[in-house]
Amino acid sequence: MIRVEDVVAASEAIGTRLHRTPMLSSASLGQVSGGSVYLKAELFQRTGSFKVRGVLTKLASLSAEEKERGVITISAGNHAGAVAYGCALEGIDALVVMWAGVSPQKTAATRGYGAEVDQAAATAGEAFVRMGELQERSGRTLVHPFDDPFVLAGQGTVGLEILEDRPDVDIVVVPAGGGGLVSGIAVAVKSVRPDVRVIAVEPEGSSALKLGLEAGEPVSIEPKSVADGLSAPFAGRLPLEICAELLDDHVTLTEGEIRAGFRYLYERAKLAAEPAGAVTAAALLAGKIPTAKGAVAVAVVSGGNVAAQTASAILTSNEG
Repeated sequence: MIRVEDVVAASEAIGTRLHRTPMLSSASLGQVSGGSVYLKAELFQRTGSFKVRGVLTKLASLSAEEKERGVITISAGNHAGAVAYGCALEGIDALVVMWAGVSPQKTAATRGYGAEVDQAAATAGEAFVRMGELQERSGRTLVHPFDDPFVLAGQGTVGLEILEDRPDVDIVVVPAGGGGLVSGIAVAVKSVRPDVRVIAVEPEGSSALKLGLEAGEPVSIEPKSVADGLSAPFAGRLPLEICAELLDDHVTLTEGEIRAGFRYLYERAKLAAEPAGAVTAAALLAGKIPTAKGAVAVAVVSGGNVAAQTASAILTSNEG
């Protein structure tokens, strides 16, 4: 279990290298939910998502010898780009394991930051196996996308900013894949304001956190959702431990509901979020997170790295 002190230390390690992302009000979502709704716009973070927070925190913890050996990670895209970006800042060699079918835009961005990409695996599950083999062979240090205490502490800095910007917050709604973001935020928020409800949102077709919490341990799945940023093949042990203690509720969404949330953010909030980042707004829009009259809800819009083809297909579709 990480502590709020770890999250504060992560904020200090990150320093001024990242943006302080804005908090935007949404009157229309407030009308649907019954309270006041604000959007924590992490899509405006460097590399286009919250992931770089955890990466910079993890890299700051490495020894000189670990940095010299280089790092390895696995990701469908956002964590990959964050590792590549962070390693470019620190002068560290990075190898990123991806798999067939991941977003070409995210793959290109990862290479553009200077990382080497290995895309030999066919699926996310196979990619985790390949990453283990490559790590053992190369001696690189693992920067795990969601099951590392330093990474979780870094993601928790989103929670600290929410408390600073909206000290009157009653509910925090967070996208969930492997569980790193929601568990880090839960630690930060609950340590200061235990009365605040923290709610995780996942696609029905990619619900590793929900299944892991029900089983009491990581459960392997074959994720399938337009919200590819939430396509973790399992939830991490540390996030599951934290969420089992601190998470207040869990919501799953249909693909149609996710698409509707994506269109809402684009058309009404003028935010070009990716589907994974739109699930929190989608949950509010679908009426799955009702709030008491006058309550303040903050929805984390976690990223904005969406391929033009994906965005166009959703915006022009009547589905959902």
